[in-house]
Amino acid sequence: MTSLADLRKTYARGSLTKSAVKPDPIAQFRHWMDEALSAEVPEANAMTLATVGANGQPSARIVLIKGVDARGFVFFSNYESHKGRDLEANPRAALLFHWIELERQVRIEGRVEKLPQTESDAYYASRPLDSRIGAWASEQSHEISGRGTLVARAAKFTAQFGLNPPRPPHWGGYVVIPETVEFWQGRPSRLHDRIVYARQPDDSWRVARLAP
Repeated sequence: MTSLADLRKTYARGSLTKSAVKPDPIAQFRHWMDEALSAEVPEANAMTLATVGANGQPSARIVLIKGVDARGFVFFSNYESHKGRDLEANPRAALLFHWIELERQVRIEGRVEKLPQTESDAYYASRPLDSRIGAWASEQSHEISGRGTLVARAAKFTAQFGLNPPRPPHWGGYVVIPETVEFWQGRPSRLHDRIVYARQPDDSWRVARLAP
């Protein structure tokens, strides 16, 4: 087996400077996301979501971003899932995008709020029918006896709701309202470029370079 300690890669695809980034981190994120999509980075919309429970235990998983606007970064989930319980106890989170083909990362930290019900309703209605039924069928993060349980519950709710299931009350959206956003560009010799935005009390952004 190859020694993991011996695995190395030289990063040399690009650079990042304070003078090159946009004054607002949301605009800079949109720019980088557009470049990731244009480069056909696999699942460029996938992000790591890290939360901390009431017991202080951190937990991380991959979820999909479903929107970004002036408020922040939007995703959807079951409010009664592991992440939902964490966010109920401690409404703060960290996000990480890793676009390895572009040798880039984006790190986001901030507080979390639930989306208005009307926004959750609208997104739920736009999903494929199987996904809408799945939101009812899966008691996310809870122990089940086997896959047959999921299949049976999906059949039950399909029969109950037909083609127009309503949004489950336990399912909806969150927005991560950023307090810091860091853009990381890999560079040779591990002298990576790191540009961080920090939200100020007046909601302006301070931009700084960090040592790698």
